[in-house]
Amino acid sequence: MAMHRTPGSLLAVSCAVVLSALVGDAAVGDIVKLKSGASIDGTVLKRTDRRVWVDVGSDVLSFSMDDVDSVESENASAKIETRLDTLFSTATGLAELPPREQAKNIGPAVIKVSTPGGLGSGVILSRDGYAITNAHVVQGETNLRATVWFAQPDGTLKRTDIDDVELVAINNQVDLALVKLKHPDGKDFVFAPVQDAEKLEIGQSVFAIGNPLGLERTLTQGVVSTTQRNFDGLTYIQTDTPINPGNSGGPLFNTKGEVIGITNMGILGGEALGFAIPARYVKDFIRNREAFAYDKNNPNSGHNYQKPPARTKAGPPPELQDGSGNAKK
Repeated sequence: MAMHRTPGSLLAVSCAVVLSALVGDAAVGDIVKLKSGASIDGTVLKRTDRRVWVDVGSDVLSFSMDDVDSVESENASAKIETRLDTLFSTATGLAELPPREQAKNIGPAVIKVSTPGGLGSGVILSRDGYAITNAHVVQGETNLRATVWFAQPDGTLKRTDIDDVELVAINNQVDLALVKLKHPDGKDFVFAPVQDAEKLEIGQSVFAIGNPLGLERTLTQGVVSTTQRNFDGLTYIQTDTPINPGNSGGPLFNTKGEVIGITNMGILGGEALGFAIPARYVKDFIRNREAFAYDKNNPNSGHNYQKPPARTKAGPPPELQDGSGNAKK
């Protein structure tokens, strides 16, 4: 059957018109529900955060995600393989989805971290309740509280404060802290996967969920501005995703719902200049957490790398001079 392709929402309308003629040949398994009210039964061949392609038997239909209300796929979860690492997990087979859909899946993994001195964000990385936040969020604090939103059967979220929070490890150099939450009902936590091999591209879509200025569960989105921005010997992901005080310690996600970084700073007076600690630093910190273990009886325990003093004069230090005006070799 020939069909005239039209852009945007007109495509959804035209597809709905020919749906009755096509659906008879389709292998029903996946359902794409459009905002217009129409439903398309078929097999989802490919999904991105922008479009979805559906095989309805006689044809392959393509829809903009702006016109799609939801996608129900029987095989989507079957394709996902999760691999457990050290207190975090990676996954393969994840579908690219718009932020609004990903927020439904991994949004409950994002927490608010509160201390007597302020608040920040964090993300749960394991079913046991291990979570990452920024070191500066918990710096000098021992009385920690985490606010978690538990998904309910009716689709709503239950806001719960957890006072049983343990500070496990802290690395001031990379501005990361590992904490452990205890589930009030002894159940598993919803957690977010961490990106395995780092695959970042300038211009790729990303989004953050956090608590900027205490505004809980705020989602902001943007793109990767630069993948390798260097400050003080460390590399950061630069993004135009709005990052404000309170976002610190929260996750930066890609469209697969993977944690690609931990947001930790923005530039005062600058617009669309946000930065995140790459996931590779997070994984290294967790794997080597014993070196940065926190001991409440000895707050100075663990490695703490201090910045060397800056030179006051140009050239090599006098101690290295050999008398001829040249530095010793």
